[in-house]
Amino acid sequence: MPGGFVDYGESLEEAAAREAREETGLIITNLRQFHTYSDPSRDARLHTCSTVFIAHGSGALVAADDAKQATLFTHDNLPPLAFDHGRILADYFLATKN
Repeated sequence: MPGGFVDYGESLEEAAAREAREETGLIITNLRQFHTYSDPSRDARLHTCSTVFIAHGSGALVAADDAKQATLFTHDNLPPLAFDHGRILADYFLATKN
């Protein structure tokens, strides 16, 4: 789940596309907001909010920037996750179940 912080003067959508490109090498299209997560306990280091976007990605998937590896996962083969990313993915899989 690529992510990062919004740069000054950048929209959330621009930041999401930039972070995805920097961390995965993918070009992002059809970007749309999914949900914002704001529980103060979601990150023990400090209170952060995350606005999650979903999109289509094209290009070659490669780990870049601060990503150690880039791999596609499904609901059935998720690795250990940090913070509340398990909840985020559970919400996503539930919302897109058809």
